[in-house]
Amino acid sequence: MPHMTGNPWTVLNTKPIYENPWMKVVEHDVLTPKGSPGIYGVMHAQHLATGIVPIDDQGCVTLVGQYRFPLKQYSWEIPEGGGKKGVDPLLSAQRELVEETGQTARHWLPILTLHLSNSITDETAYCFLAWGLEQGAPCPDDTEVLQLRRVPFGEAYAMAKNGGITDAIAVASLLRVRLLALDGDLPEDVTRLILG
Repeated sequence: MPHMTGNPWTVLNTKPIYENPWMKVVEHDVLTPKGSPGIYGVMHAQHLATGIVPIDDQGCVTLVGQYRFPLKQYSWEIPEGGGKKGVDPLLSAQRELVEETGQTARHWLPILTLHLSNSITDETAYCFLAWGLEQGAPCPDDTEVLQLRRVPFGEAYAMAKNGGITDAIAVASLLRVRLLALDGDLPEDVTRLILG
């Protein structure tokens, strides 16, 4: 049976519902793939998302802790943030790493592109591995109250594996880095830092 890759939805009308600097919500009057009338709400992200797995010379990762308002709970994550569309995601990731951790990195490797909650939003995340770190002073946004926690990569990976980290970008990035290391797809010196 051939794969169907075209759009099976028919959009009859689109109306904006809500917009702020971070998101725009639109509602589409549609015909479903079976031809029934319905609605489909989509949240369009106004920015792209970035995530960084920063590995220091001792094989440790800096995790960022913060209270996540929508979930009403505290979350440990990798450094993450947003960037303007049309700006190279690497530049946004480099800025976010400095803002949240004070770290700069000599080496960067794109590891993953994610579509987050793709049934309701078009938000895309670009994730990177960073190493060759130098430590400076963090300068978080006014909306951020952050804690930093430096842990061996194996501990961060275990947190992602056992549910101690639940943030999608962090979980996917940490698992991806481990797989890349196990498959020999990273520089040898970085693989040693990750696998111990």
